[in-house]
Amino acid sequence: APENLMQALEDLDYLAALDNDGNLSEFGIIMSEFPLDPQLSKSLLASCEFECVDEMLTIAAMVTAPSCFLHVPPGTAGIARSCWHSFSHPAGDHFTLINIFNAFKAATANPTEPGNNEKWCRDYFLSCSALSMAEMIRAELVEIMKRIELPISEPAFGSEENLLSIKKALLSGYFMHIARDVDGSGNYLMLTHKQVAQLHPFSSYYNTRRIPEWVLFHEFIISEGNSIRVVSEISPQLFAELVPQYYFSNLPPSESKDILQEVINHLAPVPATKEEQK
Repeated sequence: APENLMQALEDLDYLAALDNDGNLSEFGIIMSEFPLDPQLSKSLLASCEFECVDEMLTIAAMVTAPSCFLHVPPGTAGIARSCWHSFSHPAGDHFTLINIFNAFKAATANPTEPGNNEKWCRDYFLSCSALSMAEMIRAELVEIMKRIELPISEPAFGSEENLLSIKKALLSGYFMHIARDVDGSGNYLMLTHKQVAQLHPFSSYYNTRRIPEWVLFHEFIISEGNSIRVVSEISPQLFAELVPQYYFSNLPPSESKDILQEVINHLAPVPATKEEQK
């Protein structure tokens, strides 16, 4: 549909993937080297700047592969959620996915025990095929990074600096996927339109006491009860620091936008002279 095509072009423009003539920019050409959604390509490239490439490669592989969480038989939901909770990271689902992938790699590292990976996945109600596919996707992305000579930083997952860098890389691509809990009960209103969504049942925040106010989400799913999937907490200050101003200015009016505008005004330096302002 023409409106969908226009929206796609607008999104690419926000991601700096187009030049002034509407052709792919140099940055857009590099983004197109990756078999990923444009937002994910942008986040992966941004991770080179923020030195968290190893972690973003894992996130990109995990969200591109099918969901690693199995739909469990009736009566076992509590046990499954308890197993999944052992991987939960307080920063959100993107970081939980890194924990799951690293645990899968560690559990399947012993070549003397064939089939150990399938047993481990069954024990934790996880999909072995999805995790194996994520492993293959990650290896392919690493090869692309090497082919186009992009730097791959050393793993540093767990440090506060690394967690902040991952959030910055994610926001560089997913600043259009921001939502705010408007009533303190998990009803998230998305910035880009008036849709309200709830957390997906596979989220590490689901059915917990701690519900973050501002979140970055990977995707919005209408077919599953208007839910947002793969959700991590962000701060309005970090959003204000990284969002393109021309994108923010085009957002529809809302209470969330007013709150963010106050944050942006607070962060903006006051120019000393008219010449500086110019």
